[in-house]
Formats: sequence, C-alpha cells, structure tokens
Amino acid sequence: MDISKAGEARVLSPEDIGRTATAFKKSRILLSAFELDLFTVLGRQKRTSHDVAVELGTNPRATDRLLNALCALGLIRKDDGYFSNTESATRFLVKGEKEYMSGMMHTAHLWRTWNTMTGAIKKGGRAMDTSIKEEDPAWTPAFIEAMNYRAVMVAEKLVSRLDLAGVKQVLDVGGGSGAYAIAFVKSHPDIVATVFDLPGVIRLTKQYIAESGMTDRISTVSGDYHEDDLGTGFDLVFLSAIIHSNSPDRNRALIEKGAKALNPGGRIIIQDFIVNEDRTGPLFGVLFALNMIVGTEAGDTYTESEVKTWLMQAGVTDITSMTGFGPTTLIMGRKKSDEHFSTHHCRAGERLRAKGSRRYQNIGFGKS
Repeated sequence: MDISKAGEARVLSPEDIGRTATAFKKSRILLSAFELDLFTVLGRQKRTSHDVAVELGTNPRATDRLLNALCALGLIRKDDGYFSNTESATRFLVKGEKEYMSGMMHTAHLWRTWNTMTGAIKKGGRAMDTSIKEEDPAWTPAFIEAMNYRAVMVAEKLVSRLDLAGVKQVLDVGGGSGAYAIAFVKSHPDIVATVFDLPGVIRLTKQYIAESGMTDRISTVSGDYHEDDLGTGFDLVFLSAIIHSNSPDRNRALIEKGAKALNPGGRIIIQDFIVNEDRTGPLFGVLFALNMIVGTEAGDTYTESEVKTWLMQAGVTDITSMTGFGPTTLIMGRKKSDEHFSTHHCRAGERLRAKGSRRYQNIGFGKS
C-alpha cells in the first residue's frame, strides 16, 4: 500500500486489492521450483520439459506448465521447446554457484506456517499443534542457512561501524551460524568470541566456524538462554534477531542475563526488526510481527522504547540506537561500572562451566 507524505493511504482499486490477494501465486511457483531443485537440474543447459520431468520424477505435463510459468516470471527462457535458466536464475538459484540463495528453503518452510494465519489470529499465537521445527529435521539446517545467508552479507560492514575499544571477549547469544562472531574476531586480532545456542544448532555452528578457519578464536557453548546462565566476564554481549522470538517478559529476563554476563562498563548490543511506536511501520517489521504470530507462542516485533526500557531495568546506561543494514535497528548501551570489580574473578565462561553444573560438564569453554 502506498502512503502519501500526508500519511493518508491512496485509494485502492479492486484491481489493486486483487493483486494483493493473488500475490501468493508467484511466490508458490518460485518456491515449488526451488523445492524441486528445478533450477539446478537445468543448470547451464537447454532441456525439454519432458527431460526435466524425468530427472525430477515429476509429471511431464505439470512440469511443462511450471516451466512455462517460470518463463512468465522472467526466471526461465524458452526457445523452440527448450528451457534454460536466465542469468539471474543461474547466479542465484543453481546449487553450487557462488551466489546461490540456499536460505530460500526456509522461506518454503514459512509457507506452511503462514497458511495457518487465520487460526493463529484467533488463538493469539502458533495454531499448529507442533512446530515445523519439531516435525521436520530439515527445518533447523534450512533456518540456520537462511540466517547465515543474510548475516554474511552485512556482518563485517556492521561490525566495522561499532566502537570496539577495549573489547576482548564477545558473547554472541543465539548466534546461529556464528557469522557475527566470525566478523567480530576478524575485526581485531585481540578479540575472541563465544557462540551460545541450542545443542542442535551448535552442531551446525561448529561446521560454519571450521569453514571460516576461526576455530582457535571462537568457542561454542550449548544451552537454552531461557533456562541457563550466560556466564560472566564478557566485554560485549550481542543479540541479533533474538528478541522477536520471545514474549516481553522473556526478553526482560534475557537482557538481564546478558547484562549480568558483562564486565562493568561492558556493552550490550541488540539488533532486530524494530517497529515505530504505533506499530504501523516499517513494512518489514510489521509483516515480521505476523511471522512471529504464526510461528511462535508469544513472539513479536518491538518498539525502540520497549527495548530501551528492558535495558534500563537491567542496569544498562548510555543507551543509543542506530540504523543497521537492511530492515534492522541496533540498540545498545553499557553496564554500569563498578570500581571494586576484579577481572581476576570474571574470566570469560568461568562460571558457565563451574563445578557442580551437570548441564555444562564436558562442554569445554575453550577451543571447540
């Protein structure tokens, strides 16, 4: 919907409304082709629809119609009955290409949750009896790949804009693939990082870190940030795309844990899809709020004032914000200094693996 400078919506015609109502058709065509790996099967060749169907194991007539529709969308070419990828499809949708959009499989998974929106609106949260994450073992790898795809495009640029003076130990809470942790340690030779995430995610995190060549400077810890302590002795705690998954109460508790994990004077940075105070924009954040309604029990997108309140309640001061890359906002502050604080007793992770904590036994907090 176009909004004028006066803040009034332009008059929509029946055609405008109809285009919005049927926009899912283009999305479903692309996502089905991606799920079938159709673009990879075409590769850099010209093939008939029958040949494509044979390789995909799909119905020949239906495959031909799908290929024709992809031509109409500008993703496939058709010449004398032979189909081939356009340059864009080859660059971004063929598996193995440098710019392959592997994270799109997560978007295909979102189709299922968004289809339950009517029930989710009635209920006030996820309408599915079980989450796709619980039903489908492929969900977590696809989700982490999607998050990694987005993060690697901006992580180094974003980290370069941050004041990292005095930062030696970074904790990336819910760090997923470790893309931001990798960017932090690459930014300065004295910085080391720890990624804290669920056990099923950390198994994937280790693979991404190994591929980056940073295993000697990035540690991993498995846990649940709702249930477990985050440790102590960190100079910076980073929470990117985390708070939208949680209720306000859980965010308040998580930010308090993050503040406790900091050395006095340490920084906490929250990156998320922040919406304006009346929650009508920006569009990405407003739509993402519904993404949380259909996919989580109590997730949402939040306003800057809400996040700042949680930070202040956790004892964080000097709170500022800045625009991130894409649809994100960064909100950050410092933990109050304590002149009696002794760094001798707060080395990173010391309490996280304290004796007697069975949850963290055998998790090594060093190189992993």
